[in-house]
Amino acid sequence: MPAKTHSGRRIFVPILLTISALLAPILLAPSSSAQESIVQIDPDPTKIEFSLGGNMHTVHGKFSLKSSTIRFDPSTGKMDGAIVVDARSGESGNGSRDARMHREILESFKFPEIVFRPMQIIGPVASEGSSHVEVSGRFRLCGEEHDVTLPIEVTASGKDLQFTTHMEIPYAKWGLKNPSNFFFRVSDAVAIEIHGAGRIQSGGNP
Repeated sequence: MPAKTHSGRRIFVPILLTISALLAPILLAPSSSAQESIVQIDPDPTKIEFSLGGNMHTVHGKFSLKSSTIRFDPSTGKMDGAIVVDARSGESGNGSRDARMHREILESFKFPEIVFRPMQIIGPVASEGSSHVEVSGRFRLCGEEHDVTLPIEVTASGKDLQFTTHMEIPYAKWGLKNPSNFFFRVSDAVAIEIHGAGRIQSGGNP
């Protein structure tokens, strides 16, 4: 009988160690917590840059982040909140071109905010190091909403986060005016690159 007991233990111990090894990444990752997490994105270090290709040159410019608070449930990936960009902050370094952009294309006097509302995150965010996730949600531009999914690279260091994402906005397809003229022709889509920094909280506590 003792021999059977030792044999059972020899079988049980590797199984227990295997289960522990499989559960460890889940238990250690932020996504394992059932508690709601909150991400505050800092406007100061966050850069929102755009580029619009043309037949003569590429136009480069930037926007400013106005505010951002995002809540998500790590157990389900459900998200809410908003990333709010100041539409009136858009500038490309050319006063007359920017004035036309705000007046005829963005209509920023009428639609002063560009808003992304995240709804779902796919993939875990590691507590340390880099992670790749996708976030789907609704993007509001000039009063119209569109479904988008953003690929996001996240680098975590404790509660501090840095992230980058890239997207192509088919502004002409979305109903915005193409600024092309007789001499200068531009693309129907504008590229957006975002480099941001923020801090993750749990249960609303720092």
